[in-house]
Amino acid sequence: MSPLHPKVKGTTVKKTLLTAALALSACTEKPEPTVAPLPKVAVLPVEAKKPDAGHLAVVEPVQAPLDTVGLAHDQQAVDHLARAKGLEASGDYGGALAESRRAAYSFPTDPETLSTVARLAKKAKAMQVAADAYARLAEVQVDDAQPLIGEARVLLSMKQYGPALTAARGAIARDSGQPEAFQAAGRACLSMDDLPCAISSFEKAVSLAPEHGYALNNLGLAYLRANENAKAVDALEKAAEVLPSVAYVQNNLGVAYERAHRTDEAKQAFLTATTLSPKYVKAQLNAERLAKAPTTGDVEPEVEFHPGPDVE
Repeated sequence: MSPLHPKVKGTTVKKTLLTAALALSACTEKPEPTVAPLPKVAVLPVEAKKPDAGHLAVVEPVQAPLDTVGLAHDQQAVDHLARAKGLEASGDYGGALAESRRAAYSFPTDPETLSTVARLAKKAKAMQVAADAYARLAEVQVDDAQPLIGEARVLLSMKQYGPALTAARGAIARDSGQPEAFQAAGRACLSMDDLPCAISSFEKAVSLAPEHGYALNNLGLAYLRANENAKAVDALEKAAEVLPSVAYVQNNLGVAYERAHRTDEAKQAFLTATTLSPKYVKAQLNAERLAKAPTTGDVEPEVEFHPGPDVE
């Protein structure tokens, strides 16, 4: 073969090298990957998270306890207690109570003021105010049983027998020689049909005050309810001796005689009761029943118990 012309040779070599380079490049380059389209996804609503109560709790303002004894006012230069006594003397118990409560607002721990509020509240028939005034007075006079006795009696008039018994027992704890404390406890127990408690309380009251006619009457009633008729006669006879002009004592005694089959004495007791109080319906009903058909002791008695005179 004849040798190539140098010019031709160089050109041919260059072309050969260029062709080889292009071929090598075609073999080593990677094609770009084809990306498939993403599927469509439904977007769901995101539920809002509830705030953490521990971190976002609303702080309620602390309410001051309601003062049922003191009555707020801005008349500091006025003697409200003196005003209260003046209004009480004129018969304006509502106005007197308002003035005494204003005094209690200015002097919330003054015993005279609290006693006046309690007394006037009873006269004005504001029994809850009276009970609260006695309770506050009991907190001030921590060794005195009288405020708790007063509170118990007011609660009894409100038919709040459980709290009344608690107050009465508190009075007994302060002074176990107070017959009125046992009288109040007995009334509460009797109203709750706890006859053993009632009887023991009235018996204690009578042992402390043998001439306590109201406690004797209530003891007789408790005995009647417990069907201890002989004991009822004994207690009510003593009550009638102490309180001879009290109609309901005579009526209760009549029932006790009737239960004990002492018919003539029962008739006389009912007659005495109706004579003392002509409009006393319970005694009239008992007398009419006994006149028509004497019973054998299984009657439902028309009886009555009484707290006795008020205690300040």
